[in-house]
Order: sequence, then structure tokens, then C-alpha cells
Amino acid sequence: MSVTIRIAEHTHRVLSDLARQEGRSLQATVEQAVEAYRRQRLLAEANAAYARLRSKPAGWREEVEEREGWDVTLLDGLEEGS
Repeated sequence: MSVTIRIAEHTHRVLSDLARQEGRSLQATVEQAVEAYRRQRLLAEANAAYARLRSKPAGWREEVEEREGWDVTLLDGLEEGS
């Protein structure tokens, strides 16, 4: 299913230039841009959540302890340098 949206002429020019440079369709360029923006937002939200957690010493200490518990499993059964 496709949907029509209105965008500014400048935005259309930028998207068209990017599509041409990448050798992709305009639709594929928009999809890639939206996915990149989605990922950027996800990381920003995760960073904000960690910042909130870090501002609470007890919660942050619990987080660090949990990660330290997982660190011992990283090389479980593997030799160093493998």
C-alpha cells in the first residue's frame, strides 16, 4: 500500500538529490531516511533513560552490578584471544 504525503519543495529537491547520488528510487530514499531517523530516536531515548537511571545512585549501582554479572559469561568456554 502506498500513501501520498505533502512535503516542501526544498525537501523534495534534497530527497531527489540523495536518491540520484545513491542510485535509488525516491521511495527507497525516503524509507531509508525514515529508518535512520527511527534508529536515531531509539538511541536518543535509550540514552535519556540511562541518564535518568544514572541520576539515581541505587538504581545505577544495580544496573552496573547486573552488567558485571553478565561480563563473566562473555568468554565462557572460550580461550583468550580466540
